[in-house]
Amino acid sequence: MKIWIDADAAPTPVKEVVFRAAARLSLETILVANTPQSKPAAATTVRAVTVRSGADQADRYIVAQSQPGDLVITADIPLASLLVEKGVSVVDPRGEEYHQGNIASRLSMRNFLDELRGTGTPTGGAAPYGPKDKKLFAATFDRLLSRLTR
Repeated sequence: MKIWIDADAAPTPVKEVVFRAAARLSLETILVANTPQSKPAAATTVRAVTVRSGADQADRYIVAQSQPGDLVITADIPLASLLVEKGVSVVDPRGEEYHQGNIASRLSMRNFLDELRGTGTPTGGAAPYGPKDKKLFAATFDRLLSRLTR
């Protein structure tokens, strides 16, 4: 089992939670991004992969390299959809697990809002990432880790 982080937009508190768990459980963790990512010097199980610039390059890399039984952290719903279809566990930085039972509706809503934005209709944005989000992420992440490492 590996942990993958779609790292360009992952909040620092999410990375910190993952790094602690990776060290505790000796799990290989890969940060994938279009820009160089830093990791703690002592994080021997964590590595960073920088993909070339361009739309969805990090997503393509994660889809190609991940395997069923891996865990991916991403807020990118189209990426999550591809991963769920592949049998990969997915959680977003705010603690929502994406799975067969909810990914189609999440993708549909995302596409609908994207169409609205395309027409110039304001749709608002995500609230700033805060302590409640970190707590929800940590709880879901721990539950998924327990299930996947059994």
